[in-house]
Amino acid sequence: MSTASREQDDAGSLASGAGVMATVLAAARAAAVSRELINDPFAAPLVHKVGLEFCIRVADGELDISRLGTDGGFPRFAEFSAARTHFFDAFFTDAGRAGIRQAVILGAGLDTRAYRLWWPPETIVYEVDHPHVVDFKTIAMRAWDATPSVDRRAVGVGLRGDWPAALRRVGFDAAAPTVWVIEGLLVWYVPSDAQNRLLDGVTGLSAPGSRLAADHAVPPSRPQAVHHESLVERWRRRGLSLTGPGPFYSGEHTDVVRHLTESGWATTQSGIADLFEAARLPRLSDRELDGAPAAIRYVEAIRR
Repeated sequence: MSTASREQDDAGSLASGAGVMATVLAAARAAAVSRELINDPFAAPLVHKVGLEFCIRVADGELDISRLGTDGGFPRFAEFSAARTHFFDAFFTDAGRAGIRQAVILGAGLDTRAYRLWWPPETIVYEVDHPHVVDFKTIAMRAWDATPSVDRRAVGVGLRGDWPAALRRVGFDAAAPTVWVIEGLLVWYVPSDAQNRLLDGVTGLSAPGSRLAADHAVPPSRPQAVHHESLVERWRRRGLSLTGPGPFYSGEHTDVVRHLTESGWATTQSGIADLFEAARLPRLSDRELDGAPAAIRYVEAIRR
């Protein structure tokens, strides 16, 4: 198969089903870039490369999801994306300054931290996601002559497969402290058993001093699921290419913080209001904090 044909197939995977969310998140980052809230020069080009009209309109500022109201709106959509991006970016930066030289992004999607962030010399960043996602991004960035700012190692494997073995095959050192980021997966995609297996896999590869940051749903998570299902249905009517029930797991999640604590991690937790304050964004109103956004927490952990 030619590179062009392969890229077209990979783009199709990012424009339908669960893969759509990687494109939606990239569109949200592009919307934040257009407001000069974050710096991600690759977000909008990657969205255009996928070719999903709904996301292109969001990325280009033609469709402001914040203003859709009850017809699929998400309050302060670009600012939410900016706050989350600042949180995870700062987590990586702090870990690098603390001397950690091995980073793993699980479910990397269309994120481009390996290209746009500062990394200390000798750092290795492992991006783990489905092969079609990592291939699409790698081919696109190479076509634009974009050079990673770090030793980037793309690991094409599903997170329900043996991703720890795949990491080791490309040089991952389980004896060295690692900084891990899990963004979105524990909110949207995975049921409790898969969530716990994922966290156990991280723990098994984490030397003392390793760090982990993740966003996650707070049990009971049904209000969050209902909110997401409602959004997906309205976005689908506006042309978002989703089939079936959508990419969200609608059942209950177990307590991520408790699971990590029982597995030997020391944890701290923040809410979206804390992220807004850290990113120096205008405060959220009580109405904006009501419901789904308040059902997401952001955990930082250190392996004891």
